[in-house]
Amino acid sequence: MTMRLHVGCAMWTLKAWQGRFVANALPAGERLRAYAGWCNAVEGNTTFYATPTRETVATWAQQTDPGFRLVVKLPKRITHERRLTDVAADVRAFLDAVEPLGTRAHALWIQLPGSFGPDDVPVLSGFLRRMPAEHRYAVEVRHPGFFTDARSTAGLEAALENTAAEWIPFDTTAFFRSPPTSDAERDAWSKKPRMPLRTVALTERPIVRYLGRDDDDSTVEGWQGWLDVVTAWLREGRSPTVFVHTPDNADAPALARRFHDAVRARLPQLEPLPDPEPVEPLTLF
Repeated sequence: MTMRLHVGCAMWTLKAWQGRFVANALPAGERLRAYAGWCNAVEGNTTFYATPTRETVATWAQQTDPGFRLVVKLPKRITHERRLTDVAADVRAFLDAVEPLGTRAHALWIQLPGSFGPDDVPVLSGFLRRMPAEHRYAVEVRHPGFFTDARSTAGLEAALENTAAEWIPFDTTAFFRSPPTSDAERDAWSKKPRMPLRTVALTERPIVRYLGRDDDDSTVEGWQGWLDVVTAWLREGRSPTVFVHTPDNADAPALARRFHDAVRARLPQLEPLPDPEPVEPLTLF
């Protein structure tokens, strides 16, 4: 069996990447392809704001290999506005829209609001049981009770394990260790959740979201514990996906590859990442 670690970022296009990681002024239909030369996974955050058209999703599939992983977030209308209740029509529309991804839809990501607490787990259980079995599901919770109360932790884990769903930790512990030092960090300081660290995998395909700092060395220092966890998961036969965030995300593609390189230094049998295409420098003529 091939040992494979997937790594990626919170998005596949960012102005700060142009001319560094990807070519300048790429058309929309080429941006994901260029990003996929750096990373083999990406968070599908845009679908949180609206269900895309099938035609748009088909272009994502066309730009990536079948082994590329998109963790696609369910729209906020389903998770935040309706809180998983009376959403059958919205879910059908979303599932139809993302169908062109095929195996690239690594997991459907159910990010729940901070107000969705332990008492709401039966709603989540019912929702997951009604979802089609051909997809994998991964749930991100932000209510503190799920992390600080052992009974609530166990209750959520049981609900997820009953439907083979994963629990996505969003590790912000390194970010919140010291006060912000940039505008991007100050903005993230007020918006990102402060959740206790969780490093438990429920399925064979765990997913981690990690938030570092705008200083690369601080980001690398903060993920050292994850190198141990991810290496252990791979040795157990799991196939993890790790998303590296920083407040400005300016260096995120390189950092994601750096994480992969650090794991591969421990596990040389790990399949390498693709080689990025060289980026031509911007010229004046």
